[in-house]
Amino acid sequence: MNHTGHIQRWDAPTPQDVGTTVEEFLRKLGGPTFLWLPGLDTTRTRAVSTLLHGNESSGVRALHRWIQEGHQPHVNVLCFIGSIGAALTEPQFSHRCAFGGKDLNRCFRVPFEGPEGAIAQAMLEALQHTQPEALIDLHNTSGHSPAYGVTTRNGAIQEALTGIFCDHLIVTDLRLGTLMEATETAWPTVTIEAGWAQDPQAHELAFRGFTRYALTKNFSDVASSVTVAHHPIRVELQKGASVAYATSPVADVDLTLPPDVDRFNFGTLSTQERLGWVGAQGLNVLWARDAAGENLTSTLFSVHNGELRLAHPSRLMMATTNSDIAQSDCLFYILPDA
Repeated sequence: MNHTGHIQRWDAPTPQDVGTTVEEFLRKLGGPTFLWLPGLDTTRTRAVSTLLHGNESSGVRALHRWIQEGHQPHVNVLCFIGSIGAALTEPQFSHRCAFGGKDLNRCFRVPFEGPEGAIAQAMLEALQHTQPEALIDLHNTSGHSPAYGVTTRNGAIQEALTGIFCDHLIVTDLRLGTLMEATETAWPTVTIEAGWAQDPQAHELAFRGFTRYALTKNFSDVASSVTVAHHPIRVELQKGASVAYATSPVADVDLTLPPDVDRFNFGTLSTQERLGWVGAQGLNVLWARDAAGENLTSTLFSVHNGELRLAHPSRLMMATTNSDIAQSDCLFYILPDA
């Protein structure tokens, strides 16, 4: 291995090199790493990012399996593996980021502060040097969910890239400091949410998708029938608000959601269905923001005898059942007027 700034690089790892398990593979790497997989056509390169969050393992599992099985891509593939330290912290694959650290996928913008910012900046510099023809960023959802893609700039190439993995694409104008936002004008970029991190089917989807991505000669030849939705609204807890997951309202908690709230993912909820319960503060515990930062909570939600409901039929996506993620990141996204 050699080092590129804050990220090490490993060229052409063999099946024998990467170990028999993904955990052994990550221990060999030790920290953020670029893997270079030489292609049959060495004049072209594609990029893949994975494990930006240490609790989202489908992408790195797919990559490890692919190398272990001895495959060779059609074109060069530059693979970035991010939050290895967080992933290996016990219990393994349960920590989004390192203790006391920042969410790496919120650090891809100036001023690139702290260790995570330095890694993000070094990654972007390496990508700029490589100039890949496309970038896929592999993630998992934090609850049960169908797989879907997310992009900031939609077109035929983004739909083709999504179609390699799944059949739903969300076009977002929200800005959070993600890798996808930092590369949107440089080359086609799609984030793939492969499904729930604990679901073996998500690992299989990531592997099959990575295989197609690596072996497809030209994305223009990919036939896809992707369903596209626009402008998701991010729903967060207001700072200092509390959340619990239970089958009935929890006393002295600002928001109670059902333990299986992720069953709503990609389903349409009517205005009569109960999404959860709010405490004494009512809707003031929520912040539903659009791309302009406007709080749309009172437009999107209503309260009936303490029950939280939608004001208009809408689809939910990426609803989490993890209270830590609910408080540190977001509760779910809404696609209004489904």
